Amino acid sequence: MAATSQTTQDVYFAPPETRVPRWVRWFASFTRRQPIAAASLAVLVLICAMAVAAPLLAKQPPDAQNLAERLAGPSWDHPLGGDELGRDVWSRLLYGARISLGAGLGATAIGVAAGVVLGLVSGYAGGFVDMTIQRIMDAIMALPPLILLMVLASTLDQNFRNVIIAISIFIAPGTARVVRGSVLTLKEMTFVEAARAIGASPGRIIFAHILPNTFAPVIVLTSITVGSVIIIEAALGYLGLSVRIPAATWGNMLNTGAAKWEQDPLLALAPGIAIIITVFAINLLGDGLRDVLDPRLRGKT
Repeated sequence: MAATSQTTQDVYFAPPETRVPRWVRWFASFTRRQPIAAASLAVLVLICAMAVAAPLLAKQPPDAQNLAERLAGPSWDHPLGGDELGRDVWSRLLYGARISLGAGLGATAIGVAAGVVLGLVSGYAGGFVDMTIQRIMDAIMALPPLILLMVLASTLDQNFRNVIIAISIFIAPGTARVVRGSVLTLKEMTFVEAARAIGASPGRIIFAHILPNTFAPVIVLTSITVGSVIIIEAALGYLGLSVRIPAATWGNMLNTGAAKWEQDPLLALAPGIAIIITVFAINLLGDGLRDVLDPRLRGKT
């Protein structure tokens, strides 16, 4: 009998230290259900790792000029050749990823965070507060984003911080609209009414009960927004309105490459392909997250 009990315990009750963490189980399930999205995530992790490890992977400093290597073709010392000033294109591509990806992640984080707070307050408070916040959001969304970004970028000092702040202003309204719509539905549900009945404060209701239920649409929106921000930052860099040269960004590398297209197409192809791969991977990941997290689509995946 003792042996039978021991066998039963071994089969049905694994020791705590041998249990697989929940996030590992979720990722394994996500990979099985969305292999393309999981592969896209792996590509993005690789790109981010290369950007972080740029000092180790770059063969030359990104702003080191060597006119003897001007428009040089690919070689062992310069895997992607040299640009019009003899700077190593591979090094500039790696260091440019830091700014382009950093702007995408930083502006998205700030804009989404601000949008979530505004959406929660607007949707839960209602009345005059809701109307005021939504009219401000309407005014921002009515402005042509790229034109106003050009004005802000040319007015403010051209540095990494100001680029992130300028872009994040246009991310907040869309997030606020999505969160507000979720809050308007959630605040009428039974679990919120029960929290009110036991005397929970509005702050506790918003952040402990409503906010966690808005995570799914916010995560999907965030994943898609990062790709859009990378493209916006590249457009500003192409126009010379992002971080000041000689700092490398994928956008200003495109600008340089376009001017030298006939002499060396690789100058434009390298940052262009980097942008395409990164944004495409982000969009595929966003589609996969939407299919997994959206309750209306869970039964179809």
